[in-house]
Amino acid sequence: MTATTTQSGGTARTAKEPLLQVRDLSVTFKRSGEEPFHAVSNVSFDVQPGQTVGLVGESGCGKSVTSLAIMGLLPSRGNTVSGEAIFDGTDLLSLSPKQMRDRRGRDVAMIFQDPLSSLNPVVPIGRQVTEVMERHRGMSRKEAEPHARELLAKVGIPDPSRRLKEYPHQLSGGMRQRALIAMALACEPRLLIADEPTTALDVTIQAQILALLKELVQDSDTALIMITHDLGVVAGLCDEVNVLYGGRIVERADRYDLFARPRHPYTHGLLASIPRLDSARGEPLNPVPGSVADNLPWDHACAFAPRCANAIDTCTTAQPELEQIEGGLESPRLLRCHNPIEQEA
Repeated sequence: MTATTTQSGGTARTAKEPLLQVRDLSVTFKRSGEEPFHAVSNVSFDVQPGQTVGLVGESGCGKSVTSLAIMGLLPSRGNTVSGEAIFDGTDLLSLSPKQMRDRRGRDVAMIFQDPLSSLNPVVPIGRQVTEVMERHRGMSRKEAEPHARELLAKVGIPDPSRRLKEYPHQLSGGMRQRALIAMALACEPRLLIADEPTTALDVTIQAQILALLKELVQDSDTALIMITHDLGVVAGLCDEVNVLYGGRIVERADRYDLFARPRHPYTHGLLASIPRLDSARGEPLNPVPGSVADNLPWDHACAFAPRCANAIDTCTTAQPELEQIEGGLESPRLLRCHNPIEQEA
């Protein structure tokens, strides 16, 4: 079943059945002699084919843990994962390690944040790309090498024949990130998770990587989860945005709604902290006060209350629920806040 919606820019977008349905995903870390730490609590969202969904927030808000839980890459001990991650009718969280290894790389792939530590430093780039195709597509190394060369060319790496023989330290940061993307695309996965893929890159290379990801989603109908703290990336790439704080979603909206009318004080603070080109010379930045460590337990308060300029007494005594509010242009808009930012008339 499909339905057609209209974006603010006037183009039609077809809503499809979700490829991935995350329901009440929770991750708790436990250490002997210490209280359990709830890194992610009851996170739910959908991703449709051809859609880019953003997970946004400061470091420590639970974005990467969410993605690692979906991919089955969390340590086997010291943590508890609950909830569901339904991918094409199969709950990824219920699969055995062997079953997940068969899915990972073939159906679901991930681009990690630091390519230098993600790539094997003693194995040539070409061997690392062909290994994926040998494992999941049943190719021999000889058969996989031409495909690896095409992949490197597709992601914009010059002279791919030479780069196949080189090691990660011989490539620039941008080329290493492109090589990681080539590995992720080797089996044409239906779902791609990108965890801060442009953090360590300069602005020019960052724009090229984002354009490459956008082209991938449009051309192959791949579903993309973009994990980032950079709202500039969100503005140029994401269709729907989930803002996380303290391991929970505090606001969900399509990107046009989010940038035009942020309702949660945390979202408003993130947007206000972005430097503006039209600001007066010498105008100070407006960061969100405090840090992610300055929070309250979600079970009886709003975790963001100690840092919130809009906090009222209820914020420290009652847990806010994630509720649907008015104002969604394309999809339902959700908010978790006792005293949200008022919309301008």
